[in-house]
Amino acid sequence: MSAPQCRWGILGAAVIARKNWQAIRLSGNGTLTAVASRSVEKSRQFIAENQAHVPFPTVPAALGSYDELLKRSDVDAIYIPLPTGLRKEWVIKAAEAGKHVLVEKPVGVTTADVRDMLAACQKSGVQFMDGVMFMHSQRLQKLRTVIDDGESIGRLRRIAMQFSFNAGDEFLSNNIRVSSNLEPQGCLGDLGWYTIRFALWTMNYQMPIRVTGRLLDEAKRADSPTTVPLEFSAEMLFRDGVSASFYNSFQTENQQWAHLSGTKGFVHVPDFVLPFFGSEAAFTVSQAAFHQSGCDFNMEDHTRREAVREYSNSEANAQETNLFRTFNDLVLSGRVDSHWGDIALRTQIVLDACLESARNGNRPIDITV
Repeated sequence: MSAPQCRWGILGAAVIARKNWQAIRLSGNGTLTAVASRSVEKSRQFIAENQAHVPFPTVPAALGSYDELLKRSDVDAIYIPLPTGLRKEWVIKAAEAGKHVLVEKPVGVTTADVRDMLAACQKSGVQFMDGVMFMHSQRLQKLRTVIDDGESIGRLRRIAMQFSFNAGDEFLSNNIRVSSNLEPQGCLGDLGWYTIRFALWTMNYQMPIRVTGRLLDEAKRADSPTTVPLEFSAEMLFRDGVSASFYNSFQTENQQWAHLSGTKGFVHVPDFVLPFFGSEAAFTVSQAAFHQSGCDFNMEDHTRREAVREYSNSEANAQETNLFRTFNDLVLSGRVDSHWGDIALRTQIVLDACLESARNGNRPIDITV
């Protein structure tokens, strides 16, 4: 007798959905029933290309409308990789159709959007989760142990992060991430969601009490009504004096690092969003020591490497597969975990406050929850 499976539908044929097609297949407790796009031809092409690389035993159905997908009785959960400007409508429709929802990030255009989405999911009793894959990496468990052991870094004082890539001219002319209709938060939404989430995770989801955002550069494609952030930085202040900073950009080459500094040492994660290709996810812990004797001034490097045996992608224990396996477990258990919606809302609140600050002359914004 086969094990129970969470039956998925993909709403939209975005590039990231290709990775998650494979994650569903590798999860062991999920399967893909159907894919919907604006045209059945596009759905068929998407299915054919992915089925050739990672086949499902039964070829998913190709649908020519999103509503058609939501009406199917053989779909338990919907994965929504649509542009941010379109997500609210379809998250709510999916919830009202009784479908569990996994949505890409940023979750909404505004905090109010996210509250409406969560209310719809709660009313229908369905699971909500955003698609932040690193939240499901085994590395986070090891990192939490190091942060909390009291000795490796001591008392946390500072969090610094950067997530950026150099997009190029074609991207800046045509990509949806420079359209204020589709992705109005630009690099802050696309990349800042991760840096904000990592800071909140580090702080056990304690909210910052004040944020300051700075819009360093902005741009828009020809059909965009207004500009969107192209380069952005922000500061966050938490209770007990812990501070955090992040920088996001579509103009700076690939970087995705996080640095946690404390009273006794520091942790460096060079690839916290997408682990470097390989079979391990790692970070380093350092406790540099300075010694002076006479004319000798020595700064000693005392660094150790911590790692978990986890593939970067495309394997059964990769973080994106863990994400879908976790989601499938919740659906199959009949239990709804509100934690995932809560942390998405907290991330959106901080993101909105950072953007509000930047749009208002870098005025500090106090956050109350």
